[in-house]
Order: sequence, then structure tokens, then C-alpha cells
Amino acid sequence: MAEQKNSTTLGLLLRDLLKERSMSMRKFSELTGIDTATISRIINGKRKATPQHLEKFAECLEVPLINLFEAAGYPIEQKQEKSNSDIHTSVDAIQAFLETSNVYDKQFSMADVEEKLENYGLYAQTEEGKNTILEDFDKKIQKVGSVGPFISKLKELYEKFTLGKGTLFELTLIGSTLLYFIIPVDAIPDYLFPIGYLDDAIAVQLTTSALLKK
Repeated sequence: MAEQKNSTTLGLLLRDLLKERSMSMRKFSELTGIDTATISRIINGKRKATPQHLEKFAECLEVPLINLFEAAGYPIEQKQEKSNSDIHTSVDAIQAFLETSNVYDKQFSMADVEEKLENYGLYAQTEEGKNTILEDFDKKIQKVGSVGPFISKLKELYEKFTLGKGTLFELTLIGSTLLYFIIPVDAIPDYLFPIGYLDDAIAVQLTTSALLKK
């Protein structure tokens, strides 16, 4: 009964969000890369949304991932001192899911992503790193097979990198994010489907925020 109630809660939330944005279910399907039948079943409470579904919904509708996790019934521990940043709430949501799954038993933290981004930033400054981005980005995009803000932002960053639009610092930051996406072994390994790209979205958010500050 509880799972059915949570499915209904998520369905109502998605209906409201789509209505607010005057977005049809067909358009929602196109932007998220999730077939219309699956979305319909999720909205009507006939299917439980996976974390991957929720990630794509959050990106497309531009809402905090944690809101969808809660509506879908995934246990989220509310911390008394919590950052107002969507990035931090997304990290909380990811960790909450990892703790209830049996596919990944390591602790996920923002520090993991930041450390790898720093290492990839150094690699992005080398010819080998640059060639990896230029040769493998399109291949990885095709492999992921996704559409929506997460992928759109990556494509935007890739265009800036290839055209050299930005300072050395900005291009290094962008390069680190592109490498984070391309290289499969990151904070949450990409092979852990469907959760393997959640941390990539966090990396994109971190870079976008840093670029805006500059």
C-alpha cells in the first residue's frame, strides 16, 4: 500500500509540473528519452520510477532531484543543517539511494567528485587529455543515448572546449568535466546501471556553478 501511495504522490507531482510548463507527455518523453508508455505508467502509479527515471525527470523539469526521490518513496534522511544548494540535496538523495541498494557499498560524497575533477583538470591540460575529449566525447554521448538538460549542457561545454572559448582556467574546468563524463571509472562507476551517471550530473552542476561565479 505504501509503495502504491508513493507512486500516486509522484504521479500527481509530475502532472502538476507538466501542467505548469505546458508540456505534453509526448514532449516530456522526447526530452527525457523515456518512452511515453513508461512515463504514463509511472504517472498513473502502475510502475515505480527508477533513480535513472527520476534523474532525467529532474533535469528536464529543472526541479531538485531530492523532491522526486521523496515523492517516489525513496527514504531520504532529513538533516537539520542542510545546504540550500540543489547540488547538496542531490548528493543527499544519491547517498540515500545507495544506502538502500545492494549494488554499491561505498560512501558517496561531494569530495569524491571534486577530487576526481581536480585530477582530470590536470589531465585535460595535456595533449593526451585533449585528444581523449576530442576523440571520445561523441562516442560516449551515443552510448548514453540521452537527451535533456544534462546532455545538452555537456554538449555546450564540449563546443566551448573545442572552440577554445574561455580562459585557461575555464577551459581546464570544462575539460575536467568532459573527462569525468567520458572516463567510466569515476565516483560512481558508469557500469552500475542505472545509477552510474548520477555523479556525472553533479559534476556538471559543480562546473556550471563555478563558471557562473567567474
